[in-house]
Amino acid sequence: MAEQWATLGIDLHLEPTGPGLRRGLTDALREAVRSGRLAPCTRLPSSRALAADLGIARNTVADAYADLVAEGWLTARQGSGTRVADRTVVPPAGTAPRARERGRPAYDLRPGSPDLASFPRAEWLKAARRALTAAPHDALDYGDPRGRPELRAALAGYLSRARGVRAEPGRIVVCAGFAHGLKLLGTALRARGARTVAVESYGLDVHWRLLAASGLRTVPLPFDRLGTDPGALSAADAVLLTPAHQFPMGVPLHRDRRAAVVDWARRTGGLVLEDDYDGEFRYDRQPVGALQGLDPDRVVYLGTASKSLAPGLRLAWMVLPPGLAEETVAAKGGVDTCGVLDQLTLAEFLTSGAYDRHVRATRLHYRRRRDALVAAVTARTSEARVTGIAAGLHVLLRLPPGTEQSVLQAAHWQGLAVHGLTRYRHAASVVEPADALVVGYGTPPDHAWSGALDALCAVLPG
Repeated sequence: MAEQWATLGIDLHLEPTGPGLRRGLTDALREAVRSGRLAPCTRLPSSRALAADLGIARNTVADAYADLVAEGWLTARQGSGTRVADRTVVPPAGTAPRARERGRPAYDLRPGSPDLASFPRAEWLKAARRALTAAPHDALDYGDPRGRPELRAALAGYLSRARGVRAEPGRIVVCAGFAHGLKLLGTALRARGARTVAVESYGLDVHWRLLAASGLRTVPLPFDRLGTDPGALSAADAVLLTPAHQFPMGVPLHRDRRAAVVDWARRTGGLVLEDDYDGEFRYDRQPVGALQGLDPDRVVYLGTASKSLAPGLRLAWMVLPPGLAEETVAAKGGVDTCGVLDQLTLAEFLTSGAYDRHVRATRLHYRRRRDALVAAVTARTSEARVTGIAAGLHVLLRLPPGTEQSVLQAAHWQGLAVHGLTRYRHAASVVEPADALVVGYGTPPDHAWSGALDALCAVLPG
């Protein structure tokens, strides 16, 4: 019977204190409920199970439960056991609301996130069930540091077909998001003796900081209407680019410059780190193929599920040149860092065609949003110009000179979260500063979309 009692109820950490076990247990339970550690309606262990866990008499627990039922902290009902009463929990004095709750905007047009409401929950659940049913028992053991072979094989097929990447499973390493992959590459490059990585004049400072944390210096390259200019690459050991859809400027890298970057890498032995940002979401013509296809031995391809599915999955991948794969695995510490079940599910999602169907559906969804944004801005003002609209989940909204900060302040008053272009400019960039907003149209849920557009147009000049 003792073994049966041990399986009943929940694990409950209590430290009865004070004179007498009954009073000490009663006080400990009351404080656990009052502080919110035991949530309303939580079912408590049976008196017999808790007595066995604490090594005390069952009657002591039963008496403590009876006292708290009488005080209104607990409820007891035949057949339902003893539960925490359903009552409002008052947080301890001095407890502040979370920062996100304090400053949550009414409308969010910040770039970098998809519409999370469009995540394909039903299809993902079906894929998870199929994947888990088919998975061998050893799939649940400590995994290959490169990632599950099922996912690497599925990625090799998909990337070759959809992005023109020349990949084989042995050269793919799965990582916990793009930033994790970049951190691993920074460590591997530094171990190779690299000192300098060229970056784009406009980009994400978190990426620059990750490279700096690896001991690498970042040097910004010039930028113009053809995209990033690789002419100043001679002093760099590697270059980080977003050639398919430059973030945040929104232009693809011109074909002549794509060739020039690859020629530089072949000539100098340098490496190109290709961030395939928004590669799946091109609206007005076929997606620009991956740069990696021009030279798989000199280009590292980095992709992620953060925009196509959800950033919370923490799944990304790198297709690496020969030799660098092992060095990157070593930088990873020789362990798999991603959940096996999500890897298996994504592999099933890719091979079943569900991923293609989802991307095509969301591509249409985002194109409609982009069109609505362009139409609204064009109709409301002639002093803001929308650019970078051919792909991705954001547009660049160019403003009259000197107006970026005043527009951002007006947006704050409207409860609108939006980013200015200035925040994405590298501190050492020689590119002429420009006033603009970087407007993401993936984040708002459908019910907030029209309100977000109205709030945006209300703060624009003219």
